[in-house]
Amino acid sequence: MIRKIQNSPKNHQNETITSSPHNVEELKHFILHALDDEKAENSEVIDLHGKSDIADYMIVTTGRSNRHVGAIADNLALKLKTIGIHDVSLEGLEKCDWVLVDAYDIIIHIFRQEIRELYNLEKMWKMTVPTA
Repeated sequence: MIRKIQNSPKNHQNETITSSPHNVEELKHFILHALDDEKAENSEVIDLHGKSDIADYMIVTTGRSNRHVGAIADNLALKLKTIGIHDVSLEGLEKCDWVLVDAYDIIIHIFRQEIRELYNLEKMWKMTVPTA
């Protein structure tokens, strides 16, 4: 599920994101830095390798209000465009209680705190499936 990042542009910390097989790791770090820049809170990375084919990682984070959640999502999409990821999918911007950002190999869930606690995605995705 690795997609190449076009033209290897520089990110905001003067690191080059290359089109190597390890792009997903560089993309994960880029996204975490972008979320931190936007003052997202309690960002948590969930490794989906071996659990799902939908993505390699899921990042769950929190915004302080509906407006903050929407701003985090919009600004993250803009920052992803600067590194060549132009067709980022955003869902949930109407209410901004929970916005999903689909960045290919990484899915980002941006919640208001109450909604994050209600759905508790971290617990669901971190559960181990017992083997027979």
